[in-house]
Amino acid sequence: MVLSAEHMQVNIGDAHIVNDVSVRLEKGSFVGLIGPNGCGKSTLLKSIYKVLKPRSGRVFLDDIDVLSSSPRQVAKLLGVVGQFNDMNFDFTVAEMVLMGRTPHKKLMESDNAGDYQIMEEALARVDMLEYAGRKFLSLSGGERQRVILARTIAQRPEVMILDEPTNHLDIKYQLQVLSVVKELGIGTLAALHDLVLVSEYCDYLYIMSRGRIVASGAPREVLTKELIEEVYDVACEVYTNPVTGKIGISYTPRVSATC
Repeated sequence: MVLSAEHMQVNIGDAHIVNDVSVRLEKGSFVGLIGPNGCGKSTLLKSIYKVLKPRSGRVFLDDIDVLSSSPRQVAKLLGVVGQFNDMNFDFTVAEMVLMGRTPHKKLMESDNAGDYQIMEEALARVDMLEYAGRKFLSLSGGERQRVILARTIAQRPEVMILDEPTNHLDIKYQLQVLSVVKELGIGTLAALHDLVLVSEYCDYLYIMSRGRIVASGAPREVLTKELIEEVYDVACEVYTNPVTGKIGISYTPRVSATC
């Protein structure tokens, strides 16, 4: 399934946050959306998965018009993992993951044996099956994020959006979340910050700055010293990691002259 967002314009109040942005996610590819804080990454994603209403633009899953379709119809195809998972109701981990089955069920339809099997398989994927009976609010931040990922896996989407899902996570959990998603083999559009992880996991990149796409292409093509310095305002060196063969980046602090 192909996800395409075309000519997206998103305003918040009088501020133009996203300006005429188009992105495309091919079936089975892992596409990264990167750029400095405040560049519009998360706002763009929220407009794609219908948390924010764009001023203009179109979003399609194949030939399905996302913006004019019901949330339930979209949720059967599109799953989202965000960075904040605050909630007031203290469900168990199993109950949280079973919520991922909701789009596929009729009104008032109970969970069945198949749903419970899908729930257990999803928790096993993220190494959280032994926590099934624990209360969600008793978990650490990294554990909660793995449960949210399991809920999205249980949803069985054909496309997944990761809206800065690894923020505030230890490197162990960052690697785990991205590895699990990559292994699913479904189309994934992810807003990420760590450029080394971006190089490791992404097949294609869109780089945003000030609400616009300023570059796109394979990581090795676009993660250049010049572009990183221009977009992020940091001095760096880009090299090939001799162990992984992927891009490595070494940052150099800018030192201000003193009197």
